[in-house]
Amino acid sequence: MPELSRFFGIIVAMYYNDHSPPHFHAKYGGRQASIRIDSGEILEGSLTPRALRLVDEWRTLHQSELLDDWHRAQARQPLNRIEPLE
Repeated sequence: MPELSRFFGIIVAMYYNDHSPPHFHAKYGGRQASIRIDSGEILEGSLTPRALRLVDEWRTLHQSELLDDWHRAQARQPLNRIEPLE
């Protein structure tokens, strides 16, 4: 699972052979969630409320980069790292 970013102990990654809708995976404190790129909806799993707020802020800032990486993953191309939330 290629890591896209890491901030405040949260790891954000994307799988190459994942299914639609476009989404990414976030892991924090033993929890993990699959999150839609366009809406921030949790498709599966859960995060703490604080981690979810941070991930959603990051997702909003980097939505176009996430979609670009989604298309790269579907084409089996290397993914680009995305700046962490500061």
